[in-house]
Amino acid sequence: MKSCLLPLLFVALGWATDSLAVEQEASAAPPQSLPEPPAENPNDSVGYTPDVETAREPLSFHGYIDVGFAKAQGNGSSFRAGDTRIPADYGVDPFAPAVNSRGDVASLDAGGRFVNGFLPYSMNIGNKASFFINTVDFDLLYTPPGTPLLFFARTQVLPRFLDGSKTRVVVEQAFGRVIPFSSQEFAISLGKFDSVFGIEYLENQANLRIGITPSLIARYTTGQSIGVKVFYRIQIPEWLSAFSLNTALTNSGNWVESLQTPDISLTGVPNLSARLGYELNLLNFQVKLGGSALYGPRNDQRSSSAHQRAFGADGRLIVGWFSLSAEYINLREDAGVAPGKFNGTGVYPLASGFKVDGFYSQGAVAVPTGLTSLQTATGYFRYDRRHGEFEGYGPILTSRYTLGVRLDFWLVLALKAEYLFNRENAGAPTVPNDVFTSSVVYTW
Repeated sequence: MKSCLLPLLFVALGWATDSLAVEQEASAAPPQSLPEPPAENPNDSVGYTPDVETAREPLSFHGYIDVGFAKAQGNGSSFRAGDTRIPADYGVDPFAPAVNSRGDVASLDAGGRFVNGFLPYSMNIGNKASFFINTVDFDLLYTPPGTPLLFFARTQVLPRFLDGSKTRVVVEQAFGRVIPFSSQEFAISLGKFDSVFGIEYLENQANLRIGITPSLIARYTTGQSIGVKVFYRIQIPEWLSAFSLNTALTNSGNWVESLQTPDISLTGVPNLSARLGYELNLLNFQVKLGGSALYGPRNDQRSSSAHQRAFGADGRLIVGWFSLSAEYINLREDAGVAPGKFNGTGVYPLASGFKVDGFYSQGAVAVPTGLTSLQTATGYFRYDRRHGEFEGYGPILTSRYTLGVRLDFWLVLALKAEYLFNRENAGAPTVPNDVFTSSVVYTW
């Protein structure tokens, strides 16, 4: 399959600037340059939202539609027939064969073996080439005239197939924000919002992500949660620099929804997360560095004494058309109480101790075309590496090479294609789980 799909990757699709000024900063990159995750500012503190400075009316509506096509190897999962270890999801990386920006995989077919819920969501296409709808996104932004307030809500429809009953409507973000001092870049948000850990959350949405699929460590850093967030940024003009602090008290930390619920606190004790950032902003050269931390009870079981703790580092370099980004995380979880998993019903009875460290590095080059229709073509490459271990089970080491291209048209249409080369380096059975995936994103 690789030999026939790789040529498609290079003749397919590239990378677009965002439409309707929905970048998170007022001074977004011009169309001829690569729209990378922007400088930290109060809009960053809420994750992806339409730019308040460009909103023409107090009430505005935005959104996008993400349509995909993918073909996975094997049975579409990371599970291998004949592997008798259980829980089956403790001995492989079920997140590896991703097909979209949400991290949904082609399949979770474990061959009938017991799994303990350490799983992503699935598109359930198996190894069949298929079109599908990834996301239909509706955003509402309201800025009451004459006030320092902002209200934002994002609702997403996720059409899925599994026994005809798994389509979901998700309120991914819903919060209010106040900037109490007009002279300071200081913002307080309350509600459900993006993570503050690291930088990959800035690309959560399909129309902002350079490529299609998230990294192998995104499951620990890009989840939304409910709580309160405080952002502060100070600029030092004589150094052409700025420092920022983004902090949050939330129910579930930074894990994605399939692993820890954001909806309520099961322990009654919140998680504290924070990122300290530095940026150097020159005309054609930018450097952005950050350090992140997380501490609190794991929110997939009910004991407040079972803690999770993480630290991470991230960096971005932007030189003209070239963008380089990298992120590292080290995370540890204490063993929890039974029953595990966030539903608390005993369906997933284990709350095993867990530790993981991993990183990704991504480079991208955008080439302006000078055309009115096709504005920018971008090629990108990402390398991921993840080492994880459940207490009492052997460690597994996996990696991934992602190669892709993107084209953007008229500021409102992005066409993307990429190939994922998944590798089981140690501890997990080698399986054919490479993925070709593509995406068309319409932004309005």
